[in-house]
Amino acid sequence: MLTDEEREEIEAEATHYAVRQAAQIDAMKIVQKHRGWVSDEALGDISELLGVPVTELDAVATFYNLIFRKPVGRHVIYLCDSVSCWIMGSAEQFAHCRARLGAAPGETTADGRFTLLPIVCLGACDHAPVMMVDDDLHTELEPAKIDRILEGYQ
Repeated sequence: MLTDEEREEIEAEATHYAVRQAAQIDAMKIVQKHRGWVSDEALGDISELLGVPVTELDAVATFYNLIFRKPVGRHVIYLCDSVSCWIMGSAEQFAHCRARLGAAPGETTADGRFTLLPIVCLGACDHAPVMMVDDDLHTELEPAKIDRILEGYQ
């Protein structure tokens, strides 16, 4: 069941659209902000609130790679694997993250602290390789810099 706070935030976002159904991504992002991910139950609640079929919400959620349909760590690491980042060594950065975290891309660390996810592009090709931790962009990565960055996230 949606909390009162989630419901109020979703209703506020829906007022920005001519059609309530257009607020579906915003609604899922609000639920994710509060819960860390979007469960099947939450999709059902959003469906009722916005009048959108659950199947449509699920299709949008599984297409949009910033909506999590399963639990993730406290911090999500998006490591860019676009051509520009790959040319600049993103494979080495993935290998370093995997070794440091003990988690492969798509996995969460045993302590639940980090989830490591590949992402197609973070739009900072001129500073490749790059990663984003939660909402913080980090550029010109190398293993020692990644270690310093990750130490800042508890």
